Amino acid sequence: MTDVDATSTGVAHVLDASKDADARLLARLRADPAIEFVDSWENQSASLHLLRPPLDGEVLDESPRFVYYPWRRAIVKTLGPRSFRRLRLDRNRNLITSEEQDRLGHLVVGVVGLSAGHVIAHTLAMQGLCGEMRLADFDELELSNLNRVPATLFDLGVNKTVVAARRIAELDPYLVVRTARDGVTADNLDEFLDGLDVVVEECDSLDLKVGIRQAARARRLPVLMATSDRGLVDVERFDLEPDRPIFHGLLGDVAPETLSGLSSHDKVPYVLRLIEVSGLSARAAASLLEVGHAVATWPQVAGDVTLGAGPIAEAVRRIGLGEPLSSGRVRLDASAALDELVKPVPPSIPARETERSATGSEPGGDVVSSVLSAASRAPSGGNVQPWTMHTTDDGVTIRLDPERTSTIDVGMRGSAVAVGAAAYNARVAAAAHGVASDVDYTTAASETPLAARIRLTQGDSPAPTATYEAMWRRETNRVRGTGAPLPADVVDRLVDSARVEGARLRVVQSRADIDEIAQVFAAADRIRYLTSRLHMEMVSELRWPGDDDPDTGIDVSSLELGPRGDVALEIVRRPDVMAELSEWDAGAVLGDDTAAGLRASSAVAVIFVRGHELVDYARGGSAVEATWITAQELGLAVQPISPPFLYATNHEELQEVSPRHAQDLAALQARFRAVVDDGDGAEESLVLVLRLSIAGSATVRSRRRSIDIDGAPLP
Repeated sequence: MTDVDATSTGVAHVLDASKDADARLLARLRADPAIEFVDSWENQSASLHLLRPPLDGEVLDESPRFVYYPWRRAIVKTLGPRSFRRLRLDRNRNLITSEEQDRLGHLVVGVVGLSAGHVIAHTLAMQGLCGEMRLADFDELELSNLNRVPATLFDLGVNKTVVAARRIAELDPYLVVRTARDGVTADNLDEFLDGLDVVVEECDSLDLKVGIRQAARARRLPVLMATSDRGLVDVERFDLEPDRPIFHGLLGDVAPETLSGLSSHDKVPYVLRLIEVSGLSARAAASLLEVGHAVATWPQVAGDVTLGAGPIAEAVRRIGLGEPLSSGRVRLDASAALDELVKPVPPSIPARETERSATGSEPGGDVVSSVLSAASRAPSGGNVQPWTMHTTDDGVTIRLDPERTSTIDVGMRGSAVAVGAAAYNARVAAAAHGVASDVDYTTAASETPLAARIRLTQGDSPAPTATYEAMWRRETNRVRGTGAPLPADVVDRLVDSARVEGARLRVVQSRADIDEIAQVFAAADRIRYLTSRLHMEMVSELRWPGDDDPDTGIDVSSLELGPRGDVALEIVRRPDVMAELSEWDAGAVLGDDTAAGLRASSAVAVIFVRGHELVDYARGGSAVEATWITAQELGLAVQPISPPFLYATNHEELQEVSPRHAQDLAALQARFRAVVDDGDGAEESLVLVLRLSIAGSATVRSRRRSIDIDGAPLP
């Protein structure tokens, strides 16, 4: 079997049993009792079918291959080339995307010097950073090399390129590896460099180092190098700067022939200039003086050699993907880093005041103070409290504050809902004092887009259905529900509470419909995370322990995420992470918490109001507050949910919300309306969505900022 007997090389032979010649050869190999067959193909295939997203049928159905390793006298049955690469590199995602992996698979990388270069070459192969690799070294492996080369006693006396090629072939038989077992010389340098994309230079010869760089510069090839001491990484981008001096000018204009034939001792002055002696560790600097005396050549240890492989691999990745990488040097000093160890500080979330106690049926203070305090307890998107409140001769005025709006508050419709809820609370407080009240909304005031004037009178006016105590107890409760169905009479009472305030309430209880809403809102939440402006605004609403402004926004404790969720929130609050997910068109997990909460709910309540003006949304806000208070008094946990499409009424507004995802938001909005819109959709506006659950008590309640009355805070 001389046609496959390549024990002196690192070439593995990939055989396809569907081809006649390979099938015949495979049969001959099977007949040889000295050849071992290793078969883990079924396990590999099973793992391949578990990958997500699922692979196309062409990859899944790829026929297996049989890889013959002559130096091991063994044959391994494995996946075909496409499925093998997809499964082997799956754990690279999303640090390297599938598309990036494909691009990197076309790179051709040359590594010169296979002592330190062995680990680098193997690392490049492991990460799938090239499709072809060329290895050059004339030397054979010696016992003294085993302090840093990951080989074995069985490899002693074997050419170093063959040792590395065999190890790579046993890792990935489909990666093309070519070996120059005579090393790189002036005679074959051009041939070695021809077709390369990146050169990694790790040889000991100074004249060869210079010659490689001169030839690489002429061909506009980048050259990378890692030295063993204090993690020095050297990058020369001759592809971008073809006129830059080699070695950054550290050796001047020295010619390769000047360095040729020098003894190790005579090379020391050049090495000191090359590696910048001031940056050397004390032991390395002292050892250089001993070269040719107490030590035979440059000292190296495995830890330092291995450390250099990582940044070289990252440099190759950046070059291959066209990402920023300048010429220059950097030291990644593990020893110095260990001198800077610090004790990590575990996060602590101190308990906050929960404000759970409710006032009595007779509110303290005068009626105006009670009205303002009650109004300030109204819900608002992100708890931004988008209002200013003022006393008047006969009551109070609540004005929409346009400075407290956000992107998903399209047309300030969500703010109008909050103003309407505040007006409802004001009426509840007035009634608790035995005072009648009327509310007039206007959009004509120059200082605000919407104002609610609450007039306190001694006459008769319809009193709100909610009590003062119930209004004061109202809270957002994000605790996960049991999913138990609503009691029979609850829906009717909720519908009536909204109807009294001039709105229509649709209560969705079908599990199939709730699941559809969960899918829609999860997808919409993902868009909110991946749209940079929406994400920034969402994060700005969160309040963490120690924040300066805890009286607005949402306390992270109220999200009811638990320890695992709190850690996840630390990740999803980062804009750089969201930018990566957006670039990959990934992040399906971002909507999981919303979907899980909805699926664990008993019902989804949707409030509609006729009309499309801010005044109509304010009336809807009163209905939201009335419904919310009623639901909580009936023993339900209530959480408002505002998908990004909630207040957008046309494509232009969706485009403003998320330019990249406007079409997706439109489709999600249509899916949601198809589930909940059983009325006159053309005449009605969607005011808010409430998740209704049977659940435990909320951990904390949202705080409220103080109210200024004529420049003085409300006591």
